[in-house]
Order: sequence, then structure tokens, then C-alpha cells
Amino acid sequence: MKIAALFPGQGSHGIGMSADLTTEFDSARQVFDTAESTLPGLRALIETGPLDALTLTANQQPALVTASLAAYRAWQAHTGLMPFAAAGHSLGEYSAHVAAGTLTLADALTLTRRRGELMQAAVPVGVGAMAAIMGDPGVVEEVCAGMEGVQPANYNAPTQTVISGEKAAVEAACAQLKARGLKAIPLKVSAPFHCALMQPAAEALAPDLRAAPLGQLAFPVIANVNAQPIGHPSQVPELLIEQITGSVRWVQSIRQLAEMGADVFVEFGPGTVLTGLVKRILPDARVMNVGNLAQVKEFEL
Repeated sequence: MKIAALFPGQGSHGIGMSADLTTEFDSARQVFDTAESTLPGLRALIETGPLDALTLTANQQPALVTASLAAYRAWQAHTGLMPFAAAGHSLGEYSAHVAAGTLTLADALTLTRRRGELMQAAVPVGVGAMAAIMGDPGVVEEVCAGMEGVQPANYNAPTQTVISGEKAAVEAACAQLKARGLKAIPLKVSAPFHCALMQPAAEALAPDLRAAPLGQLAFPVIANVNAQPIGHPSQVPELLIEQITGSVRWVQSIRQLAEMGADVFVEFGPGTVLTGLVKRILPDARVMNVGNLAQVKEFEL
């Protein structure tokens, strides 16, 4: 049995996420304690909100790391199991590195708070946009390649690709894609993530990522930007810098895990976004969620 651990990105948050785990698991309580000592006020924000403050990119990113790692460590304490590999969607790649031991939890919290602040500040409101495109990703790539200011941001599922970039360019690309029979859905986002407009954020976060101490990988982590297992901790900073402006190759990442032998995919943290995507990428895969006390206690292979 080979378990692949998956960690969600932005949009999976909710008030109280993973907080019930702290009532029975010291390991989960320690995660929340570290979050509070590293970023004072974060614990109360996770436990009681308000939701609009929790949703802010600079808060949501470290909050999701906290919730995901609390679920992961409670699961480990309860089952004694260890994944053979991990992947995280965008922000979730930081959670995956904490699980693997590459980053400390405190450093991941500090980095993702900074990352959220920089990504939000990189582009003035209204300048950028994102849209989900339903259809052949090859057509999406072809249209984006023929235009400036827009690029594929997330390869989420075999027929769902998110594009990102300058608002006018995204709208023009959507028009072309619709003319070619694809469906385009504008997304309500606070900034155009994973595109060239995020270059200021990548440059500003780079020194912090390069300065963070790195531990040895307890198991491979699949990098978003190339869907390949990271072979050495020294690769991590540059891959996470590139990730800010690069595409999240989630379809390729899940297929890579399957090729490596994964036969169970477990999403750690709130929501079921990644579970749903895995089912679309690998319809026969076994997928499970671990994000609250009941799910930890009921976990059975």
C-alpha cells in the first residue's frame, strides 16, 4: 500500500478547520500552538473567524498550512502511517514540505504569510484576471501562446485549465476559446496568480526562500512547476520561487504519483477540492479525506 499525501491550496479554507483535532491530539495542538507563537492571532482567526479576515490571502495561506499540518500530524499519531510521497496544490506545496521535513512549520508559516502579502500587493485590483477553461488543454496552450499577457496557470483536471494574466488579455483569450468551442468561466479572485504579473512577488520572496534552513526529505515531494519528484533539498527554494509565476501542473503531478506506485491518495486539511480533481484525473483511484476528528478516527485502509 503506497499512500500519497495531498495538501490543498487557497479556496479550501473555513472557520474552525481542523480545530476539533486539538481536543484529542497533542500533535495537532502543537501545530496550532506553533501557529499562534509564530503569527499571533492566527489561531483565533482559524477557530472563530471572521470569515472575511480569514479569506484574505495573507491570512488564508498560513491558516491553511496550519489546518493541513494539524490534520496530517493527528493522522500520523492515530495510524502510525507514513506516506511514500506528497504533493501540494500551489500553497499546499509548502505544507507538503513541512510534512516531508524540508521546511519547519514555523518557517513555512512565516514564508506563506509573506508570500500572501507579496502576491496580493503585486498587482493592483482590477488589473489582472483568471478564468477556468473547460476543454482540450492543448487548445488553451495554443491560444495563450498566440497572445501576450495571458498564460495557463493551473492544469487542474484533464479538461479544466485555469488561465491567468492581464484582464484584457484573459478576456480576449476567453473569447477566442469560446469561438473554438471551449467553455470559459471568469473566476472571482483577489489577484492573478501563477502568471508573469507575479514576478515582483517572486523576486521579493526569493531571498527569504533562499535563506530558510532546509532539512532532508523524509519522502519525495512533487514540484508544481515540473511535476517531478524533488531529489535534493537544495532544489526547493528555486522551485518555490518559480512556482509563483509558473503553472501548477496538477494533472501531471497526480499522474507522476500514480506512475511511482501510489494506490491511495489522502487529502489532508479542509475541503475536498483535491479529492475531486484526483477522481477526474484517475477515475479508478482510491481517494480519502482527513480534515477533522471524525475522519482521523474513521480512517481505514
